[in-house]
Amino acid sequence: MTDLTNLLDLDPAQLVAYCAELGEKPFRAKQLQRWIHQFGASDFDAMTDLAKSLREKLKSRAFVGAPSVISDHTSADGTRKWLLDVGQGNAVETVFIPEENRGTLCISTQAGCAVNCRFCSTGKQGFNRNLSVGEVIGQLWMAEFELRKTKGIEPGPKGERQITNVVMMGMGEPLLNFEPTVTAMKLMLDDNAYGLSRRRVTLSTSGVVPMIDKLAHECPVALAVSLHASNDGLRDGLVPLNKKHPLAELMAACKRYLEFAPRDFVTFEYCMLDGVNDSDIHARELVALVQDRANPVPCKFNLIPFNPFPESGLTRSNNARIKAFAQILMDAGIVTTIRKTRGDDIDAACGQLAGEVQDRTRVQERMQKMAEYQKKFGANFGRIVEVRS
Repeated sequence: MTDLTNLLDLDPAQLVAYCAELGEKPFRAKQLQRWIHQFGASDFDAMTDLAKSLREKLKSRAFVGAPSVISDHTSADGTRKWLLDVGQGNAVETVFIPEENRGTLCISTQAGCAVNCRFCSTGKQGFNRNLSVGEVIGQLWMAEFELRKTKGIEPGPKGERQITNVVMMGMGEPLLNFEPTVTAMKLMLDDNAYGLSRRRVTLSTSGVVPMIDKLAHECPVALAVSLHASNDGLRDGLVPLNKKHPLAELMAACKRYLEFAPRDFVTFEYCMLDGVNDSDIHARELVALVQDRANPVPCKFNLIPFNPFPESGLTRSNNARIKAFAQILMDAGIVTTIRKTRGDDIDAACGQLAGEVQDRTRVQERMQKMAEYQKKFGANFGRIVEVRS
């Protein structure tokens, strides 16, 4: 019995090669791609301009399948969150954020996350595996045509597109699942699929420096970096990856990336944590970091009010503190926005995506053990404490 090929796993070049294996000409791949990604078709019999002989071949050798929907919730503000089954007890979350002039889809790339940033609930669930191309692009495929169906909009290129922007900011670190993520993004950009511009696809990374360089050469899209700290000592405790790729190395990689990027700036995401990273001193350190004379980085800052969850032990900076912090950045000439919290009533806000993960990294077990030690030896046991001279 031959394994069936999921056509959502194939980028444009791979689909041409697949059709060649079936004895078909390259134009058939474009037709097939349009049916799948522009019309949302999964039934080969519905693909009426394909030769019947090709449809019969496809029915016995291939399928079109996105992860199945476990739950579908809509927030009071219109944000919509799907929980998707990716098998073996794992589920990931995908979030659609509607705005007046655009619709943004937040896509997951891994079941869980191994980076384990302190303020992110996804990392506290641990990590199980990378998602396949079909599981990544399948989130866009499912969401686009589900949204159209909800609004009664016809599939196909003439129907009004619901998703105008995609952000690779869901569960997982996209650059630690490089090949499937890049293949999925190439489909997003292809005119015979979703036809999004590079400026409207954003990849968010916690700072995997070698992969930032690789992305610049293979599929440069808009880049967002989860910064969250103004110095290495603080960032080591909030974003453990910083110990491997410290800030100077990360800033240099961002500068290199801009030579290839569709935008002339990097977006730095900064989660506002009360009493941790939100002082005037931290703001001034950020200014010095990005405006360093030797290596300035053209950028904008997106300040994110923290969305609390019990395991973090952290709280959100108050609004006055966030505004004062933002003012210091703006006074230095840095474009700064404060992200409006969306979908927090359905746990769809930034940093809240958790899904269900069969953890191979035993994060929960280690957190429980750490809590026991902190109870015994004091609250600062095991934590990096910032010391200022």
